[in-house]
Amino acid sequence: MANERIYLDHAATTPLDPRVLEAMLPYLAEAWGNPSSLYAEAQEARRGLEGARRWMANILGCRAQDIIITSGGSESDNLALRGAAWAARNAGRGEHIITTAIEHHAVLHAAERLEQEGFRVSYLGVDREGFIDLAELEDAVTADTTLVSIMYVNNEVGTIEPITEAVRVVKAKNQLAAFHTDAVQAAGLLDLDVSDLGVDMLSIAAHKFYGPKGVGALYVKPRTPIIPQQVGGSQEKNRRAGTENVAGVVGMAKALELAYEEFDARNAHYRSLRDRLLAGVPERVPYVNITGPTDLSRRASNNFSACLEFIEGEPVLMALDLAGIAGSSGSACTSGSLEPSHVLTAMGIPEDLARGSMRLTVGTDNTLEQMDYVLEALPDAVARLRSLSPEWRAKAGA
Repeated sequence: MANERIYLDHAATTPLDPRVLEAMLPYLAEAWGNPSSLYAEAQEARRGLEGARRWMANILGCRAQDIIITSGGSESDNLALRGAAWAARNAGRGEHIITTAIEHHAVLHAAERLEQEGFRVSYLGVDREGFIDLAELEDAVTADTTLVSIMYVNNEVGTIEPITEAVRVVKAKNQLAAFHTDAVQAAGLLDLDVSDLGVDMLSIAAHKFYGPKGVGALYVKPRTPIIPQQVGGSQEKNRRAGTENVAGVVGMAKALELAYEEFDARNAHYRSLRDRLLAGVPERVPYVNITGPTDLSRRASNNFSACLEFIEGEPVLMALDLAGIAGSSGSACTSGSLEPSHVLTAMGIPEDLARGSMRLTVGTDNTLEQMDYVLEALPDAVARLRSLSPEWRAKAGA
């Protein structure tokens, strides 16, 4: 596919949908006022902001005022964890937090910071496919537990965690414990109705579903105590200071609306592409280990992930890039790290194998013909690089 770039890193970020850009443009060029002011220009921006909030509320199944605008998924996660943990501590309700070992670092690093501040954190393990154990979760919940944070979809291996069941387990033991889910990778792929999920807080980021970068949202259920983490203004009902990115919020709402209008068609398309890779790569590349769920109904529709033996993932991705294919070795937020993925090691994958990780995440503009090209290019790249590996030469010689 000469001169055509094939982008397969949609879990890191998605391109901006032209229809989203069109919705944003009036708020960049004309309705540019500060939505917190009183004059006509400001009120025009305010109407755009609040209209966008109502669009998102329709999809989340909540009230518009329950949505806090943020700068993205990382801020939403930090606000959820730190805001809820400190609110509970200040109320004397407890200092115990539960999360998992495979969360995004926005959650894990927030939890680690809370530990440094005297909170007690329990980290749930996962099985070989990345699933939590509900019995372990039940055992971990105590009267002192104030917050549980479990991601909806894992960003590296596509595992869909049983959030609804996990909420039931937690609330059965401690009704006052707040339940947060990082749904950044789930938006557009799974139902986000917060009533169906039962969660108290839910994080999303626009750039994961064809919206703009730098804007996200946190749903907070009414009467869930939360302390602002960014202060200096009364925006977002005194829950998050800072002038709102009106054009970005309008873009996020439009992108979310399109994602759920086109939900069935998009997911069917993603599955056809993902399944072509899941079937084709093991057939054409020896010593490849698919990571994540084998039950594809419990795997994100856009996610292919694997570990390659006798080789590291980064050189493979560089070779694919030279062949016109953009992929990833895991989370975009840890790109360049020499450490193996914390997700894969938590799943029990040995460190040497985890270093051979590769993630290809498909999107709306990808085609089956592109997947076939990947299936031609990948075996050649792997064979060429393995020929330089002493471990591979020893294996081949044996």
